[in-house]
Amino acid sequence: MEQTLHAQHDHYDPEASKIGMWLFIFTELLLFGGLFIIYSVYRYLNHEAFHLAAAELDTFIGAVNTVVLLVSSMTIAMATSAVQLKNYRLTLLLLGITVFLALVFLGNKYFEWGKKFEHGIYPGSDYLKENFSQGEILFFGLYFVMTGLHALHIIIGMIFIIWVMVKLARKKIHSERYVLLENSGLYWHLVDLIWIFLFPLFYLIT
Repeated sequence: MEQTLHAQHDHYDPEASKIGMWLFIFTELLLFGGLFIIYSVYRYLNHEAFHLAAAELDTFIGAVNTVVLLVSSMTIAMATSAVQLKNYRLTLLLLGITVFLALVFLGNKYFEWGKKFEHGIYPGSDYLKENFSQGEILFFGLYFVMTGLHALHIIIGMIFIIWVMVKLARKKIHSERYVLLENSGLYWHLVDLIWIFLFPLFYLIT
C-alpha cells in the first residue's frame, strides 16, 4: 500500500498540470480575442448605432459586477497563500467567498438580462427588429453572445472551485500539493480579465 502511494506521488507532475492549464487559457484567449476583433470591426462600421444601443445597458450593474469579480480574484489569490501557510480553514473560507461572489455576479447578470427580455430586447425578437437599426441589432447580438459565453465560464469556474474545495476538505490538496488550487485561480483570473475587457467595450466606450 505504501509503495502504491509513493508511486502515485511520483507520477504527480505539477509543472505538467500548470502547462496544461496555460495551454487551455491560451485557447480561451484565442476564442475571446476573435470575438473582440469581430466586435471591433462591427463597431467601426456602425459606430453611431453601437453608441445608441449601449445607452440601453445598465452601467451601474456592470460596474458593480466589475468590482465583484475583482474582489473574487483577490480572495482566490489569498486562498492560494493560505494553503501554503497550512491554514486550510481560511483557504476553504476564501474559496467559499469566491463562489459566493460568483453567484452575486450571475444574479446581477440575470437581473440585467431579465430587464432586457421584459422590454423585448433579445436576439430575434420582433420588438428589436421593428424599433432598432441593423447596427443596434448587431450590438445586442454581440452583447448577448459574449456576455452569455462569459457567464458560462463563470459557472464552469464555480464548479472548478467547488471541486477544489471538496478535495481540500478531503486533504487531497494541502501545503505540499496545491497546483489544482493554483490552476483554479489561473482560470478565475482569466474570467476576470475577460470581463475587464467586456465591461468597457459594451458599457463605457462611446
